[in-house]
Amino acid sequence: MTIGILFVCTSNICRSPMAEGVFRSMARRAGLASAFTVDSAGTFDGYVGQPPARLAIKAAALRGHDIAGLRARQVVEADIVRFEYVLAMDRCHLADLRWIAPRALFERLQLFTSFDPSSRAVDVTDPYGGPMADYEQALDVIEAACDGLLKALMPLAERLPREEPAAKFIFEGVAGVKI
Repeated sequence: MTIGILFVCTSNICRSPMAEGVFRSMARRAGLASAFTVDSAGTFDGYVGQPPARLAIKAAALRGHDIAGLRARQVVEADIVRFEYVLAMDRCHLADLRWIAPRALFERLQLFTSFDPSSRAVDVTDPYGGPMADYEQALDVIEAACDGLLKALMPLAERLPREEPAAKFIFEGVAGVKI
């Protein structure tokens, strides 16, 4: 069992893939990567299959987060069923998600910035089309909210069974000889 987290923005080429990459990095550094299933999606289908925006990849890489291999996809109702935490980058995305979600699962839908109580930002500002500084500013908000999210979920994640690294397994042959 894992804790499912889905980050949602408009096109899944800037904010949500940066949030996915940041959270994956933070969970890995905390030794909790196997406790989470992390993904991102967009409410708009105009960039499906495309990589994140060039400046999003660059800004994330400068901070140690690799998002170059991610590809945009559109959020669907099945995502809301699958992921326990469906985190909207802004209020418009939250409204869009409420149209998609089964009413019984509305509690899974949250504003991403709610995990950073020190932030004055309600929305993660969309950097698309702006200069590198806009991506850096979005990453500031994203990293702070990811830190708060990880801290909030850490007690639950630490109770989950951990996967053992493959190198620790010892295989025994038919005659019981260790290989």
